[in-house]
Amino acid sequence: MAEFKYTPADFKSDQEVRWCPGCGNHAILNAVQKAFPEIADATNTPHNLFTFISGIGCSSRFIYYMKTFGFHSVHGRANAIATGVKTANPRLSVWVATGDGDSLAIGGNHFIHAIRRNIDLNVILFNNEIYGLTKGQYSPTSKLGKITKTSPYGTVEKPFNPGELVIGAKGTFFARSIDMEVGLTKDCLVAAAKHQGMSVVEVLQNCVIFNDKTHADFAGDKATRLEHTITLRHGEKMLFGANNEKGLVFEDMRLKVVTVGQNGYTLDKILTHDAHTKDTILHSMLAAMKYPDYPVAVGVIRDVADEVVYDKAVEAQVEEVKAQSKIHNVDELLHSGATWEI
Repeated sequence: MAEFKYTPADFKSDQEVRWCPGCGNHAILNAVQKAFPEIADATNTPHNLFTFISGIGCSSRFIYYMKTFGFHSVHGRANAIATGVKTANPRLSVWVATGDGDSLAIGGNHFIHAIRRNIDLNVILFNNEIYGLTKGQYSPTSKLGKITKTSPYGTVEKPFNPGELVIGAKGTFFARSIDMEVGLTKDCLVAAAKHQGMSVVEVLQNCVIFNDKTHADFAGDKATRLEHTITLRHGEKMLFGANNEKGLVFEDMRLKVVTVGQNGYTLDKILTHDAHTKDTILHSMLAAMKYPDYPVAVGVIRDVADEVVYDKAVEAQVEEVKAQSKIHNVDELLHSGATWEI
């Protein structure tokens, strides 16, 4: 238990929030400010160790609205800069606010290699399937056939699924939430902060100006979300629907949606979620589920302990080299090797 006690107000800056009215970013900001007092308590992290890094995009204004240290970097480079920050000062709790264009397009290499390295960063990936700040170009997550300013006849590119990308890059933590689900987003962020290693929380976010209702088919209102999303919790049955009457089973090497009590599908046949298994197959299948064939999976999908965390490994390596070195300061360095006095 931490010695300090914070409230959401402690993490709210005095800056005017300048996002469009109705933008999903407002709800995400609310969730983060609610999560941070809990994170501070759970991880024993004082206020002055929280740091936000952002790139370029609507989501990247996030750092101005958080009363923490922050660095507003350049397009696509937030994860690279955050890697440097965390490696230089492992004590910091480093958070990255980024978008689907920022981290999955120009920043794609930095994103996947930060995941591969398993550096202890917490990435909040705002996914509105569009470039909002630059006024409506299609992004790497835009749906196939999407008509935008840069695809007037519809995109001919298949979109990325961020969850599949994270798990494919050997990610150890992936969660997904919906902007309107403030409580779920908060819970995902707390779980991400407790995780040792790289965590990615994708938040499906609505851009009311350039891509309004892009997630509405499965996330438009509470009734729709109950029927077309499934909230995964470690150790619990994979059930969904207004009365938890539907569930997931694994048959013929694939996931299948069934109704509990029909065609012999009893509750005991419904899959139980194991977020901690190192096996990637089922986690990848869950992350890949798309409406209307499947419910969209939200909650913590993957949370795997890994003994190798990049920043901790670098810190340990530096200490080992220092302990074995015969040179401990600049003066000793200058007088080492072949030297002479004049």
